[in-house]
Amino acid sequence: MILGQALVQTIRHFFPDLNAWLDALPDGRDPELITYQGRFLAWWGIALYLFQLGSRRQLDFELSADGTCVLDNLNRLAGTEQATRPVHDTLDYFLEHSEPAAFAELRTRMVRRLIRMKVLEEARLLGYLVVLVDGTGLLCWQRRHCPECLVQRRENTTLYLHSVLEAKLVGPAGVVLSVGSEFIRNTDAGADDSAEKVKQDCELKAFSRLAPQLKKAFPQARLVLAGDSLFACGRVLQIAKNYDWYYVLTFKEGHLPAVWSEFQELLSQRPQNRLECVTNDGIRQVYRWMHDLSYVDSEGRRWHFHALECRETVDGESTRFAWITNLPVSAKTVEAIAQKGGRIRWKIENEGFNRQKNSGLNLEHVYSTDPEKLQAYYLLLQIAFMIVQLLERGNLLRRLAEAWGKTPVQLFGSLKNIARRLLESLRYCRWPDESYDPRAAAHLHIGLDSS
Repeated sequence: MILGQALVQTIRHFFPDLNAWLDALPDGRDPELITYQGRFLAWWGIALYLFQLGSRRQLDFELSADGTCVLDNLNRLAGTEQATRPVHDTLDYFLEHSEPAAFAELRTRMVRRLIRMKVLEEARLLGYLVVLVDGTGLLCWQRRHCPECLVQRRENTTLYLHSVLEAKLVGPAGVVLSVGSEFIRNTDAGADDSAEKVKQDCELKAFSRLAPQLKKAFPQARLVLAGDSLFACGRVLQIAKNYDWYYVLTFKEGHLPAVWSEFQELLSQRPQNRLECVTNDGIRQVYRWMHDLSYVDSEGRRWHFHALECRETVDGESTRFAWITNLPVSAKTVEAIAQKGGRIRWKIENEGFNRQKNSGLNLEHVYSTDPEKLQAYYLLLQIAFMIVQLLERGNLLRRLAEAWGKTPVQLFGSLKNIARRLLESLRYCRWPDESYDPRAAAHLHIGLDSS
């Protein structure tokens, strides 16, 4: 029961107005024919991912109301009084008459709330919020699915793809929160482009559309962009300049070869630009940096930025990482820039895409073949994953587990087990009424806990 209690209190603590926000979602269904409130159906969609069911059809089986507490628990969570539970097609019909942009705005409201609560403060880099940017594939077919499919040609195969460019905000304890999603469409690249060229053209053009959305959603936020070497180009540097953003972008010899050569040559002339340290795990790190490197992009614009590298030695094996940045680099800041701005970029792959693809969230599953509804399902997944991370990494769950004399890992074993036990709790336990009280939840202290 403690998982259900922790889930409800986590939601009520961080998002006390969530039900009111769900009421604001557009609903184009015929009012004369409505059985299920839009707010309840929105929760039904979030539940698909919150309880990691894996496919839309599993709503009909795993969340059956017969002989379970499912309907009672969800009614109290949504503040509704539904007498029966819907089927998966009812959710699909609701999303057909809603708008993906409304779910994106809901996600923005939730993240703004976390920022105002200062939940993410420990993850700031030199006072700035770090936003990771990267693209990933969603769906793949061997036949054209819709006019928006990307076309990728190989030797004997043609693949039709749907992809997305994601912006994720970094929080403490490994948390990554979706703050922007730009779906990559076939209008971004020609059908005859090579697979490698399509990836570059699509992600960069999608970033040109994503950036103004981020600025509009978080106009006052002080942001640092973190991305791979693909984004180390004039297009991205110009956007960062336009919006007064900082950046930490992967620096590779083959991507900016002339700048890389200059960087390596100048490093030997500035031996004082060096910091050596040893981590708590015994890893030796040597940082070196250089100021005011010059780069002329494909449009003839000249840029000046700093570069830094970290050589890391583990058991005699040495690895080099390097980045370009417009943040001030010195002996006092170089380690933070490298670790909280450069190395953290892998979180979008490991904590973000890989977790969402290789768990019950099932990111690559075909939840809908309709492009608009596909976007809505994707955004519901991001909203649910935000809640999942706050539950898993919040110290409320740890405190509740301590009442049993154990840590959450000792009590449940793994993140996969937590999802399974949470579903069992929804089905077989009536969650305590006091857990739903937003006033009581407001007085809880819930921080993000990496232990």
